[in-house]
Amino acid sequence: MESLQSSLKQWTKNKNIQQQLDEARTALLQDPFVSKALQQFDEVSEEMVEQGLMKLYEYKKELHHCSECPGLSKCPNMMQGYQPKLTVVRGTLDLSYQACSKKEQHDKEKQERQLIKSFYVPKEILSATFDSLDDISEREEASRRALSFAMEARPGEDGDGLYFYGKFGVGKTHLMGAIANELREKGIQTFLVYTPDFFREMKQSIGDGSFQKKLDMVKQAEVLILDDIGAETISGWIRDDVLGAILQHRMLEKLPTLFTSNYDYDELEDHLSYSDKGGIEELKAKRIMERIKHFTTFVTVEGDNRRRR
Repeated sequence: MESLQSSLKQWTKNKNIQQQLDEARTALLQDPFVSKALQQFDEVSEEMVEQGLMKLYEYKKELHHCSECPGLSKCPNMMQGYQPKLTVVRGTLDLSYQACSKKEQHDKEKQERQLIKSFYVPKEILSATFDSLDDISEREEASRRALSFAMEARPGEDGDGLYFYGKFGVGKTHLMGAIANELREKGIQTFLVYTPDFFREMKQSIGDGSFQKKLDMVKQAEVLILDDIGAETISGWIRDDVLGAILQHRMLEKLPTLFTSNYDYDELEDHLSYSDKGGIEELKAKRIMERIKHFTTFVTVEGDNRRRR
């Protein structure tokens, strides 16, 4: 027969466990995330709460992870990149999950890169920041212009962009990468495309039926960076139906376009005037250049060739 002392010890132990459970329940229901979620429903009975304690605990834990988000790649939630939403299903508390803003942005960028391969740029450009820029006096003015644009960009309200001109390897694309990453931190959608590859891809996309979708994506980007314009093999169709259509839409919608080139304005106009069918089409080239000149500030990027270091 069990001794009275043993029974008392077990009773005391069970009592402490129940006290801990009660305290944990109270703390759970007082949690700001949980209490706010429960308030959205007209009626939540005690029975619903008791049956849904595990769901409420999961909801609390996951949302606290989100409030201290370490980034999508380190997301500690059960489903990486997803946030819980408290629901009531047939009188029972339940959870549904939806992608967080970081997950949505990541998936969107992934789809865009899969659609337009020329979005791929060197890794050092993808990770470029203003803090990582070389402190070289020759590029001081270009760096200042780039930072000013990144801090003040207002797509849809101000369509003015930049035209970075300079020799091969002086860091024009690196500056644009810093702009793109700064804008991304501010939630501004930025497409940085390598222009020669992009134009080739647009020509090939006619055959697979993706031309219009790709063209619309680039036309409608909040900020567009056309890297190394002038390095492409030009044709009348590329100039008028691709580049011309993109710039016309962006001009009307006040969406900034930025350029890098080894050509200055006059040299780019000469390049655009040549037709693959032979002859020179100065008027059509001039129309394109008027749009570029009117909506960009010309910036000379000087310095040594970074790629020879």
